[in-house]
Formats: sequence, structure tokens, C-alpha cells
Amino acid sequence: MQQVFEFIGNHPILVGVFIALVIALIVTERKKGGESINAQTLVRLVNKADAVVIDLRDKKEFSAGHIASAVNLPYASFANRTGEFNQYKERPVVLVCKMGQHSSAIGGKLLKEGFSDVKRLSGGMTEWMGSNLPVVK
Repeated sequence: MQQVFEFIGNHPILVGVFIALVIALIVTERKKGGESINAQTLVRLVNKADAVVIDLRDKKEFSAGHIASAVNLPYASFANRTGEFNQYKERPVVLVCKMGQHSSAIGGKLLKEGFSDVKRLSGGMTEWMGSNLPVVK
């Protein structure tokens, strides 16, 4: 541990550049798939801005419980079905998956296809159900 502090003391510019690059990487990765939002923000977007909720889980998980008025677009079949969602290009789109890991990749693809406002539910359906918010079966 003492060697780490010695290295930092001897190379402050190198360490500073490293920290700046790590921060830039984190910021870039977070924005690449759309803004990350919490469950309360999602509720507000659906109620006030007529946001479209796209659930990326498979059909079995979707049937077990999903957000009201969510549209199911399984992650595995995204490439075959993107044309179905062109009608939502000008509306806010919120992507939801099981834990939040797939929504970033799909969000980036939707942004490249011209969707103007793409967001991701932070924590996915796990976060939604953890907040005791309603699901439709």
C-alpha cells in the first residue's frame, strides 16, 4: 500500500490523467444508451409526457408481470422488430429490462436509428418491484 502512495506522489500528472480518463469513460458509457432514470421519474414521464415503455425481457418474464401499458420487445428479437417502433420516434421512450444491463445496448441502437428521447430504467424491473410499484400480469 505504501508503494501505491509513493507512486501517486512521484507521478501526480500521470495519476490525474488516469482518473480523468476513467471519469470520461464512465460518463460516455452512461450517455451512450440514453439517460438513466429512476422508477418515480418513469411514472412521471408516462403520466405527463406520454412516454412509451419498452420491456426488453423475454415473453415468459413479461407475462409474469410488467409495467402497465408496456410493450414487449425481447432483447433477442430486437433486430427483427425495430421497424414496429418507428411510430414512437418523437415520443420519450423508456427501456426496461430485468436488472438494467441490456437496456443500454438497445438504447444506443435506438438513438442511432433516430429516436429523439431514449431513457433507461435504472435497476430494471428489479428496481421497479423493489419500490413496490404495480405490475400487470
